Amino acid sequence: MLNEQQNQNLQGSSQMPAQQSHGGHEMFDVHEAVSGLVGSMEQSLLYEQHIQDPELKTMLQNHKAYMSLTYNTIVETLKTGNEPSVKTQTYNMAQSNDVLYGMKPSQPKTPAQSATELNDQCISSFMLGNLKSSATAFTMTALETTNPVLRRVFADSVPHIIEMAYEVFLYQNKHQYYQVPQLKPEDMQIYRNSFSPTQNTMQH
Repeated sequence: MLNEQQNQNLQGSSQMPAQQSHGGHEMFDVHEAVSGLVGSMEQSLLYEQHIQDPELKTMLQNHKAYMSLTYNTIVETLKTGNEPSVKTQTYNMAQSNDVLYGMKPSQPKTPAQSATELNDQCISSFMLGNLKSSATAFTMTALETTNPVLRRVFADSVPHIIEMAYEVFLYQNKHQYYQVPQLKPEDMQIYRNSFSPTQNTMQH
């Protein structure tokens, strides 16, 4: 059985100062998510010098600026456990939502053998991969973060990282770097009709 002092210690552990109210598992997830964000920011320094298209360069610079704000907000919240002085910002993409469907023959891709071979297709693919990783890491972190303010910062950042990733996808699609195949109409119809609504059991 616990003695009275041990019992008080256990009870007191749930009333720690805000800046210390984090679980160990949460710290590992936060460290991984923030490290990934830092990696994306640092890699963008390398990407920028290889970009040819001014539109893609502007997109990268906008993403880097947003990531820097997000990074500072997370770091402040992690250190204080309190509401950050700069809230999570909204990212508004510049691309239209038009998607080109269909496949066109293209040359098979081979890995670049030198940095001089890196082009806008390569760079935009790197950007998309980094954003997809951050969206996943931020989501996983938000699911099990004990500090409510830090959890909300991660959760609120996810839609904007998704927006940046979708912007890169649309850019790639527009330039036929990312082609979108479609099924035959009859197969599409089968998939569209493969589910039906359930009885709504929620009470209003």
